[in-house]
Amino acid sequence: KEWGYDLYPERKGEIYKPSWTKVLFKGEGQENMDKIKCERNVWWCVKNSPLVKLMMGALKSSGCPIDIRRHISCEVCDPSVTGGYDPVTNQIVVCQNMARKEGMVQGVLTHEMIHMFDYCTNNLDFKNIDHLACTEIRAANLAHCSFLSAWAQGDASPVNIKQAHQDCVKTKALASVLAVRDVTRDQAIDAVERVFPKCYADLEPIGRRIRRNSPDQHKAYTEAPLYGYDVY
Repeated sequence: KEWGYDLYPERKGEIYKPSWTKVLFKGEGQENMDKIKCERNVWWCVKNSPLVKLMMGALKSSGCPIDIRRHISCEVCDPSVTGGYDPVTNQIVVCQNMARKEGMVQGVLTHEMIHMFDYCTNNLDFKNIDHLACTEIRAANLAHCSFLSAWAQGDASPVNIKQAHQDCVKTKALASVLAVRDVTRDQAIDAVERVFPKCYADLEPIGRRIRRNSPDQHKAYTEAPLYGYDVY
């Protein structure tokens, strides 16, 4: 499979045209309005999200500054994904039909900027399944998993909370690897397990795991200059 491009039809130059049934019964057919709303949400995150601003500063400090007009694109995607990173064009895709709220767009941007950061600083090879598993572990670790999200995925309970975060990260990373690579589930699991200890411990450039409903985002943002990163 060619890097999951089937999930992002506009990456291949296609124009999304919903069927009349989707227009009538699912409210589709407003792609231009969705794009405008998506771009507004991106702009809001760039101006207000501590994590997005931290990641943009870290990318700039690492020699890979982001121009939001060049590096972020709102597009119609397959309903199974909310965003993606295209290493060929060095662009982040925000799925305008799926990521409709500021909070979700913030999560997409942070997640994909971690991939962009890894590509910028670590010679990331997306064709290498171990490299792919590592960056997906890091993105899940730093941008997604908390006790509440682990509980929602079925990876947490009061008696296994110590292990819950790691299981959440593995679940998310595994799903991401399977979405973009034509490999068996066993191959993907093996890759995630192989690189997990090292990649789970790598917290750059955020420096901490973000807990839900905590001041961690703001703490990470204010601490960024201590580690040599610019802040926006």
